[in-house]
Order: sequence, then structure tokens, then C-alpha cells
Amino acid sequence: MSDNATSRAGDPSRRAVFGGIVGLGVGVPLIAACGSDDSGGDSGGTSAGKIGKTSEVPVGGGKIFAADKVVVTQPTEGDFKAFSALCTHQGCVVSKIEGKDIDCTCHGSKFSITDGSVVNGPAKKPLESLQVTVSGDDLTVA
Repeated sequence: MSDNATSRAGDPSRRAVFGGIVGLGVGVPLIAACGSDDSGGDSGGTSAGKIGKTSEVPVGGGKIFAADKVVVTQPTEGDFKAFSALCTHQGCVVSKIEGKDIDCTCHGSKFSITDGSVVNGPAKKPLESLQVTVSGDDLTVA
């Protein structure tokens, strides 16, 4: 073997050093993506289009269309509201509607079914409002 091919004990090989640099380059963006706080304002994949029926949304409550990342509420009869289902604290999908609150069980944030405003933190920003259209019994969100 030539001197170029041998490595002294304890010295990292070029392959190990390169692998560590590449791993660091991939790992840093992943860490950054998971650690943001109060991201709000970014729909982050909220689907638009026809998502359900008005009959699925109870008066004085709402329904979470988790696959579409949309929440539709009906605070009073015939008054439909739509919001992104992504919590503005750290982007979890809200998981239930209890009483007049849209709840994110990841960290305990609660939002109003009326306007998406924060009822209880740690979120500081309201849920993103979306445009909801009713056509017959169909709900469409933009």
C-alpha cells in the first residue's frame, strides 16, 4: 500500500469527514424546520376546493377536515367560517372542536370557532382565515 492510501490510527478518513459534513448539512435544516414558534400565516399545504357538506358541520361547532388541513365552523345557523387546521404555535393539525373552541392537543392552544382568534396559548396568532363558499349543501374552500 502507498502512503496516500494508509490512514494513521485515530485520524478520521476523508469518507468519514465528508459523511459528517453531508449529514450536518441535511440535519440542520430538519432541526430548523421543527423548532419554529408562531409560524402563522402560512397555509402549509391547506387544500382548496370542495371539501364537504354543510350537513357535516353542526351549528355552534364545526368539523375538522384533517386530510385537507381545513376547519369549517358554523357559529350560528347558516354562518360558515373556514380556517387552516394548522396550529400557529408549531404547525400541528388541530384535533378537536369542543364547545366554542378549536383545540390543538399538541401543546394546548385553543382558538375561537367564530374568528379563529387565540382563546388559550401558547399560540399567539389566530388560525389563518380561509374563504368558504356554500353552494347548495356543498362547502368549497379557497
